Amino acid sequence: MRAAVVNSFSEPLALEDRPVPEPRSGQIRVRIETSGICHTDIHAARGDWPVKPVLPLVPGHEGVGIVDAVADGVTRVAVGQRVAIPWLGGADGTCEYCVKGLETYCLNPTFTGYLIDGGYREYSIADADFVGIVPADVDPLDAAPLTCAGVTTYKAVKAARVGPSDVVGVIGIGGLGHLGLQYAGIAGGFTVAIDVDDAKLDLAKRLGADHVINAERQDVVEEMHKLGGADAIVSTAATPGPLSAASASLRPAGRLVLVGLPAEDVFPLPIFETVLRGISVIGSLVGTREDLAEVFELHAAGRTRVELETRRLDQVNECFEDVLAGRVPARLVFDLRGQFRDTTSSPGHPAGLLRRLSGGSRFTGAYRGDHRADTRHDRPTRRSRPRLGVVPVGLGADASWRTEGRSPGCAQRAAQERRPQERRSERWNGAAGTGS
Repeated sequence: MRAAVVNSFSEPLALEDRPVPEPRSGQIRVRIETSGICHTDIHAARGDWPVKPVLPLVPGHEGVGIVDAVADGVTRVAVGQRVAIPWLGGADGTCEYCVKGLETYCLNPTFTGYLIDGGYREYSIADADFVGIVPADVDPLDAAPLTCAGVTTYKAVKAARVGPSDVVGVIGIGGLGHLGLQYAGIAGGFTVAIDVDDAKLDLAKRLGADHVINAERQDVVEEMHKLGGADAIVSTAATPGPLSAASASLRPAGRLVLVGLPAEDVFPLPIFETVLRGISVIGSLVGTREDLAEVFELHAAGRTRVELETRRLDQVNECFEDVLAGRVPARLVFDLRGQFRDTTSSPGHPAGLLRRLSGGSRFTGAYRGDHRADTRHDRPTRRSRPRLGVVPVGLGADASWRTEGRSPGCAQRAAQERRPQERRSERWNGAAGTGS
């Protein structure tokens, strides 16, 4: 199989041929269809953070694909199902934080693409208990960014305790921010997109942002206070520069949620103003397995839209440069479906058996997406309504489009064309400012 490998923090990634890995007890093997690029992958490849990964390393924690082998002890998933391999690749389940339901802060975690090899390869190994089950109505290209960028900002909106009519700023309308903006709107907030790129702000408007601020041409603090100040701000910025302005933009009892992880990991925070105004600064690290299931559920219902471009795995180094230079509209995703080589032709291999049952082609039946209708019964039944602390706006009577004679795919496209938020308040309509 082919894999993109970090052999040195100072050198480009190398495309290497490696043996197809075998799953051990409790694990599954996934034939990767798509794999998203996260800024964390770049930090890992360059050794930017204090805790550095052990090399050689295969990055990637947004791998999505088809289970093609299961080891002993696996009952949760079966061969032929589509799954997502997230950042949290495992937790001990017994430490104080796991027991409290805070598994992302486990004392003995496994981080995919950082502590273990990730999804920049044709086959990946994962703990069966920690993969996300991708619903039939979620395209694998969309599922990849949702596995990290989606679940991370979804959890951040929860941490920000966003409620109806809250003014919510999102700093950085990139891979994370464009999704965080949508989740804040779903939670009932009035959304303010903050960026220095007009193209990103135009994207924010198309996604339903109520207001936009160009931080290069406008004073963020001044513009936010024209709106009465922010109840919450979620920062996805890869630099600490915007954080001081974000803190000063908050109303009393406002919440600043930090999501982005800059290489420079400090920013000045005025203690006097923070105390007197009751400001909370909150760190939010990805999301739990339950959060990921809710993210997929929202997307399957047509409530979110993923902006992405596809690339080939052999373009990995060029992709990293494009991300760092800001030449990416939102998210880049490797599409490996056209790059597979037949490394599973053995008659006894599960993938070979599935191909023979589906007519012999590598890309029919279980390897194209048609498998989803056959494996729907393997998926655990889940509740019909996701949770963001409040009932999501528009998921009640407004959601009748889902059952009026349309296929799920058509319904999802129809939902994407609708404006996520139409509500305005007197406070909002009376606000001064530009860019709305």
